[in-house]
Amino acid sequence: MTELARIAQAMVAKGRGILAADESTGTIGKRFERIAVENVEENRRAYRDMLFSAPGLGQTISGVILYDETLRQSSADGTRFVDLLTRNDILPGIKVDAGAKDMPLFPGEQITEGLDGLARRCTEYVALGARFAKWRAVINIGKGMPSNGCIVANAHALARYAAICQMTGLVPIVEPEVIMDGEHTIDTCERVTEWALQETFSALANQRVVLEEIVLKPSMVVSGSKCAQQAGPQEVAERTLRLLKRTVPAAVPGIAFLSGGQSDEVATDHLDRMNKLGGLPWALTFSYGRALQQPAIKTWAGKAANVPAAQAALLHRARMNSLAAMGQYSAALESR
Repeated sequence: MTELARIAQAMVAKGRGILAADESTGTIGKRFERIAVENVEENRRAYRDMLFSAPGLGQTISGVILYDETLRQSSADGTRFVDLLTRNDILPGIKVDAGAKDMPLFPGEQITEGLDGLARRCTEYVALGARFAKWRAVINIGKGMPSNGCIVANAHALARYAAICQMTGLVPIVEPEVIMDGEHTIDTCERVTEWALQETFSALANQRVVLEEIVLKPSMVVSGSKCAQQAGPQEVAERTLRLLKRTVPAAVPGIAFLSGGQSDEVATDHLDRMNKLGGLPWALTFSYGRALQQPAIKTWAGKAANVPAAQAALLHRARMNSLAAMGQYSAALESR
C-alpha cells in the first residue's frame, strides 16, 4: 500500500470523519457577524484554537481541513495548529482552490479556479505539514442549468487538481457539490448528481488519478430547499446509496459527505440511515463544516469563558456523527 493510500484510509477510518474548518476570511466573517464577533486574525485564531484543542477530538475526527491562514497559525501556548492536530492523531488538510467564480458565457454557473501555481503551493503545504487537500466544484440547478459545459469543465478541473495533489504528496478530496438551493425535485437532484459523478470519474481516469489515493466528498441526493415536496430521510438515504453504487468505483477507499446546508441533526440522520442499509464497497462517513461547528460557534460567541461549553457542543456533534458513520445513531441520543 502506498503512503497516500494509507492516509486516505485513515481519513475514513471506522467511526471517524473530517471537520471542515477551511472557511475563507470572508466566509468566517459572515459567521462571526451573526455572533457579534469582529473578523480579525486574532479572533479567527482563537476560534480555531477552541475547535482544535477540544479534548479527545481525535477519537471521532480523523482530519481537519484548514485554510491557508490557519495552516500557518498556532495555539495560545505557541504550538502550531498542524502539530496540535498531529499530536492528537488528526491529519491536517488544506483547501487549495481559489473559489468558485462566474463561468464566462454561462450565466448563473460557476467554475472553480486555482490551478495556476497549484503544484508549487501544494509542495509548500506538504512542507508545512498538510497531508491531504480539498477542491470544491459548484454545480447549480436551475432553468437550463447545469449545462454540459459547466459539468465537463468542473470535472476536468477536479481531475487536474487531484493529479497535481498526488504528484506532490497530498491525498485529494474530490468534491463535486450539487447545490441544494432551488425549487428542483429530488428526481432532478439525482439526475444531476449522477451526471456530475460520471463526468468526474471519467476525468479522473483521463488524468491517471489513482482512485485508491482519493476521498470523494459528494452532496447527498435531496430535494431542492424551496421544493414544495420534500423527500423524507429514508428516501434520501436510499436514493443516495443507489446513485453512489452506480457511479463510484469500489477502489475508492471512502466517501465523506458534505452537509450542504442541511441542519445538524438532519445531516446526521441521513448518514446513519445510509450506513444502516449496509452492503457498501467503501467507507461512508462525514466531512461537515456548519453541521459540526454551528452549535460550538454559537456557544463560544467570542468569549474565553465559553470555551469549555463550546468544545462540549463540538464533541457532542462529532460523537453523534461518529455513531452515524457506524449506523449506530438514534435521535434519542441527542438529549443524553
